[in-house]
Amino acid sequence: MQTLGRHYVRYFNYTYQRTGTLWEGRFKSCVVDEENYLLICQRYIELNPVRANMVSAPGDYRWSSHHANGLGKPIQLWTPHRVYRELGPNNAERTHAYRELFRGHLDKELLHEIRRATQQGMVLGSDQFKQEVEQLAGRRVTALKRGPKPKQKEVDGEEFLL
Repeated sequence: MQTLGRHYVRYFNYTYQRTGTLWEGRFKSCVVDEENYLLICQRYIELNPVRANMVSAPGDYRWSSHHANGLGKPIQLWTPHRVYRELGPNNAERTHAYRELFRGHLDKELLHEIRRATQQGMVLGSDQFKQEVEQLAGRRVTALKRGPKPKQKEVDGEEFLL
């Protein structure tokens, strides 16, 4: 991603006779449990311009995938994900079902969970999914709690947290 970004910035700056960076910060990502979190993450991404008060609805943002997902407009570089296709048997029913997902708000704790997983490069999903990824990757994929490990004391054969 870093190499791609560098080359694209050079091309863009040369084409439009400008200088400087195009993006804030570095590229961030996380592994997502598609069965339970893919559509939530799509909503999160498509609602970013709304949360930033750039537009009033996700379909109003020119660069949004909501044009394909929620409005059914054909986009050449867009391929619908299997989870999205399972929303309905045809395009009209899928786009309607997808728009219905936007009626409710994303829970603040869910927003925090998505941001934390992305910022830390951790896994976003159920505990079972995280364990499966951890076993496959051979490394920890969830953040540890901050601070020192709690001290334990053994009294009469039982351990107690101090």
